[in-house]
Amino acid sequence: MSDNVLLMNKMTKVYPNGFVANKDVTLSVNRGEIHALLGENGAGKTTLMKMLFGFERPESGQIFIEGKEVKIKNALEAIHLGIGMVHQHFMLVPSMTVTENLILGDIPRGPMFTIDSKKAVETCIELGKKYNMLLDPQMRVMDLSVGGKQKLEILKALLHGAKILILDEPTAVLTPQETGELFETLKMLAHDGHTIIFISHKLDEVIQICNRYTILRRGRVTGTGNIESETPSSLSAMMVGREIDLDMHKQKTEFKEKVLEVKDLVYVNDFNKKVVNGVSFSIRAGQILGIAAVEGNGQNEVAEIIAGLKKASAGQTTLGCVDITSQNIRKRREAGVAYIPEDRMVDGCSATSSITDNLVADRFFKKKFSKKGFINKAAIEKEAEELIEEFSVLCMSKDNPIGALSGGNIQKVIVAREFTSGAKLVIANQPTRGIDVGAAEYIRHRLIDISRESDVGVLLVSADLVELLSVSDSLIVMVDGKISAYFPDTTQVDEYMIGEYMLGVKRQTEEEIGGALQ
Repeated sequence: MSDNVLLMNKMTKVYPNGFVANKDVTLSVNRGEIHALLGENGAGKTTLMKMLFGFERPESGQIFIEGKEVKIKNALEAIHLGIGMVHQHFMLVPSMTVTENLILGDIPRGPMFTIDSKKAVETCIELGKKYNMLLDPQMRVMDLSVGGKQKLEILKALLHGAKILILDEPTAVLTPQETGELFETLKMLAHDGHTIIFISHKLDEVIQICNRYTILRRGRVTGTGNIESETPSSLSAMMVGREIDLDMHKQKTEFKEKVLEVKDLVYVNDFNKKVVNGVSFSIRAGQILGIAAVEGNGQNEVAEIIAGLKKASAGQTTLGCVDITSQNIRKRREAGVAYIPEDRMVDGCSATSSITDNLVADRFFKKKFSKKGFINKAAIEKEAEELIEEFSVLCMSKDNPIGALSGGNIQKVIVAREFTSGAKLVIANQPTRGIDVGAAEYIRHRLIDISRESDVGVLLVSADLVELLSVSDSLIVMVDGKISAYFPDTTQVDEYMIGEYMLGVKRQTEEEIGGALQ
């Protein structure tokens, strides 16, 4: 029997608007291998996987499973063929238990149409033992760690008989320790004959875990081969069509006056839980302060409180000499706060509005853009054209809806607006999440440039520890809404050390943590 498990042969997908998402793409994956599927946002990876999982129908091409041609019309047919997909954003019900989530769609029945709860729990335990992914069957998903949720998603796919597993950005929000555990699981699955398609922007991890790769650019295959003969630089060059500078070349600098001071910040959510519990730190002009935390430990709320999207339950926020604790978003922006939000499509832009409108959304009312009480259209268009050129936004026209751009270019529009707003403080909340390596490199360099060249303070919240350590000057770690560690110099720490504090294995003394407020 051939080792080839999956062959997608000359797949072409053209959307109704004429956009060619895939053109003659061939993907060949062998039994027991971990195969990297790489490419920028918009390169065609998602479309190719949607055709494999039955979400999209190709215009042409053939799919072979175990040498037999198949027609996959929907996700249910894909599951019956042994294909499982673990999405980047978990498809779990938070209020339900691990067992309840696991058996959804395949509920064990007892007498008189009842649910056999005992059998369901036994299935959960047996599956966890078999694949070395033990979880508490009765724990609610909302109380699971991110790594636990990842395990549950994989177990769901395996329970349904998946032999081919598609993992979309599986390590995006994991600590190094959790990533290590996941990789051990994936190696075990591959050894047992499962086949894994691994989609990721983290090229170091791709080289660490994968056997072979296929790279897409603009809907076509630009490279395929063995991972062992490649480097992150060579892979990124095939992905974007040019050499990528993965070294941030960050120069040491003397920080100046305090730009931001946060004291005893508290935020109580709708469930009466202290999501942020007594957080204090400061940022100086020219300094980039990073926040490292496992998702859901209060880091996002800290960013949103300072930006004005959420109201603090207690504590004080001072920008320069101005107390902005009770100020609205408009006042904060006028005082010098700029914000790159975690979700660019919800809080960062208006998807149906033009690129121009999104670029000037925070300044159209200013004197420069008005003429005798009316909007000065010529000045606005000039501003948009200059920003599009300066920030290398790839678009057909400045009048096109921003939602038509790739994720990386949407993020560049938001960065262009925020970085030219005259800010004293830039809050960058997951600034490179879900964007391609080229756009991510560009945005990281711009963050360093604005701090060094314009003496702007930067608060960087990121799930990417490589990004945090390469871009930030100093770093705080948050666990359960509190600061558990402060590192004044990121060159003195590594990802594994930070991971121990993120998981709560280690915690600094109050005196060490107090240094974050100096």
